[in-house]
Amino acid sequence: MEPLPVPCPAHLIPVASGTGAFHKAYRQAMAHSAVFIAIESEGPRWTVKADTLTAGSGHAVDDTVNDAIRAAIVRLVHNHEAGTDAYTGPIYFMMHDVPSEERARELAAALHAALYGDLEPLNRAVPPPS
Repeated sequence: MEPLPVPCPAHLIPVASGTGAFHKAYRQAMAHSAVFIAIESEGPRWTVKADTLTAGSGHAVDDTVNDAIRAAIVRLVHNHEAGTDAYTGPIYFMMHDVPSEERARELAAALHAALYGDLEPLNRAVPPPS
């Protein structure tokens, strides 16, 4: 299986619902020394998960990017687009209670790009306050 492209289009974000699917996607990211990203179904709601450990010790996310991701997740929680139990990094990121698969894919693709240093998709998906 090929690694996900960077930036990864939303439609290619893997669905990792269930233990087997999650472990397969995680092992694939690790095998390619890539950032793990996936979405999971939780009934009518969705979860976005990302982990930078799979990318290896050579992959670093700088403080500016981590701060931007954290701020975006806080805005999503404030706007009730993610649950209050969200993980905001700096290594592991998770957002429960995303209202739809489409929104989960959009957020996952934006988060994936941000974890590779491109904040533009995140700023489009979760605009900063003006």
